[in-house]
Amino acid sequence: MFLSGKTALVTGSTSGIGLAMARTLAAEGANVMLNGFGEPEMIEEIRAAIEAGGVRTGHDGADLTRPEEIERLMRRTADELGPIDILINNAGTQHVAPVDELPVEKWNLILALNLSAAFHTIRLALPSMKARGWGRIINTASAHSLVASPNKSAYVAAKHGIAGLTKTVALEAAQSKVTVNCISPGYVWTTLVENQIPDTMRTRGLTREQVMNDVLLAAQPTKTFVTVDQVAALALFLCRDEASAITGANLSMDGGWTAQ
Repeated sequence: MFLSGKTALVTGSTSGIGLAMARTLAAEGANVMLNGFGEPEMIEEIRAAIEAGGVRTGHDGADLTRPEEIERLMRRTADELGPIDILINNAGTQHVAPVDELPVEKWNLILALNLSAAFHTIRLALPSMKARGWGRIINTASAHSLVASPNKSAYVAAKHGIAGLTKTVALEAAQSKVTVNCISPGYVWTTLVENQIPDTMRTRGLTREQVMNDVLLAAQPTKTFVTVDQVAALALFLCRDEASAITGANLSMDGGWTAQ
């Protein structure tokens, strides 16, 4: 297991893409700190199942819109599992509405969770990675880091910001053996995507089936959703020594969406 002895922090990892990433890293020997919300019993079941594979696994429900909670999360991870070697910024949220109808609090929430949280985790994790001469920072971006869609101004702004943050930090860390990349999936079948459907139905006056086929998958030439395991497999590859020359990259995994 090539990640034995490494410590990974995966934000937004109690479900969806983040959970798949956490499980995949743990299967290769990484100790993992989970982060996210959910029913305590469900989270403990997830944590225990991962730990049963022979790695140390914790959970911290830090609210990533609050910098002081991020700082506590980072300290706790290092104290309990060791210095963070792999940082995956995956936590995110979405709200669909025209820009002139978008509630200010939703704009602030989306920017705080989808973008500013990554800034805070990176600034806190990078010094230790640089000092130890190894690190992997992986940001979950989106096809919306490259293209836009109507009614998603905050999300698109945040994901474009993640792409820019990724490139900048990659350049700053280029000679430290720390790589910084982002993965930009198209539509992945997760709770986040499923929760967009009612808003889109209401905004556009469509049925559920029309939203799925004519909106969500309209831009993906493959006409299939990306899977969480596919995204996790790419994240795992970026942790390998064979991927050490990949840094500052925005890696599309979108069924051909951004090729058009």
